Amino acid sequence: MLISMVSFIVLLLIGVPIAFSLGTASLLFLVSKGITLGLIAQRMFTGIDIFPFMAIPFFVLAGELMNSSGITTRLVNLASIYVGRLRGGLGHVNIVASMFFAGITGSAVADTSALGSMLIPAMVEEGFDEDFSAAVTCSSSVVGPIIPPSIPFVVYSLVSSTSVAALFLAGMFPGILLGLSLMVVNAVISAKRNYPRSARWPTFSEMVKASLAGIVPMMMPIIILGGILGGIFTATEASAVAVVYALVVGLFVYRKLNWKKIKGAFLVTAKTSGVVFLVIACSNVFNWALVTEEVPMRMAMYVSEVFTNKYMLLLAINVVLLIIGTFMEGTAALIILVPILLSITKPFGIEPVMLGAIVVLNLMIGLITPPVGLCLYVVCGITKLSIEKVSKAVLPFLAAEIVTLLLVTYIEPLSLFLPRLFGYVK
Repeated sequence: MLISMVSFIVLLLIGVPIAFSLGTASLLFLVSKGITLGLIAQRMFTGIDIFPFMAIPFFVLAGELMNSSGITTRLVNLASIYVGRLRGGLGHVNIVASMFFAGITGSAVADTSALGSMLIPAMVEEGFDEDFSAAVTCSSSVVGPIIPPSIPFVVYSLVSSTSVAALFLAGMFPGILLGLSLMVVNAVISAKRNYPRSARWPTFSEMVKASLAGIVPMMMPIIILGGILGGIFTATEASAVAVVYALVVGLFVYRKLNWKKIKGAFLVTAKTSGVVFLVIACSNVFNWALVTEEVPMRMAMYVSEVFTNKYMLLLAINVVLLIIGTFMEGTAALIILVPILLSITKPFGIEPVMLGAIVVLNLMIGLITPPVGLCLYVVCGITKLSIEKVSKAVLPFLAAEIVTLLLVTYIEPLSLFLPRLFGYVK
């Protein structure tokens, strides 16, 4: 197993895609043990032959269709009406729009791309520094996978056999808190640099008009959560309902969807889902090797000897996950690490739903940290700035996100209040 682990780390460090790194490491393990290689195909198939995984491509498709329907402008206008007058107005608009966007796409990269292409040029034109505008955009996009619907929470649910609804509820307060913490940083820096704000407060009629325009896209998360919590449909069925809703909105309400855009949404969904499922399939082989060698059990025994209380254990988990998030893609990290983390934390009485909120938040912070911060690369592509310059501008926002992570880690009600309220956690 040592050879497999070393080869996996080396392959990652030299830039081999995560799925192939996992597959190669698993192959080396089977060869070293003299196990038939046919096991690879078997474990890869069983790893993705799980009906609830259908929720992943459906949620991706729903987000792509809504994004192609022109919702970005409406969400930005809605955010602008309510927070544009605050100091650093467009920065606040960027953050709040990301929180709205999170309830529709659940994708940080889609958030960065859609809002960044619109708001970064607008912020620069208003007098904001370009690197600061890029930093606000990619930092706020981390909220996307925290506020439901969330693909990382779906993956965690399937790996840990935890309720998707409970995890969606667990992400609500941490997601909102994350957005508020970023707004505080934006306000402080904007006041220091004298960044502009809207010239006047909106009138009541303007607020009503913007709110009505934003009702249609904001109904999607309400339908998803309401349907799941009300027992009307499962999380997998909810993802399909979201696609139907997105099609209806795009074709008949906004009338922005056409065959070309629908085709593009399907292609993006196919590519994204293909990558995710390949990672899941290869991870299943790798996880089988770990279990065969009793790695999770040995780690659990070691941890129980080293750590005497759960608070120090949670701190150690946060440090490790923050480091892992800087160089490993979130889905792969979830599939590989969650079984190990569950076995480690179970003796300490740490609730799996709360652990899910902590793990997902940790790994999503990795989206804005080099060298594998996807959101960083997206804003660098939009602005043509160097990754070093944007990374430096991100630091104050990164600090706020880590503070939020610690609050979620040590204040249990932030993640468990809603799941307990709805009876998912005792």
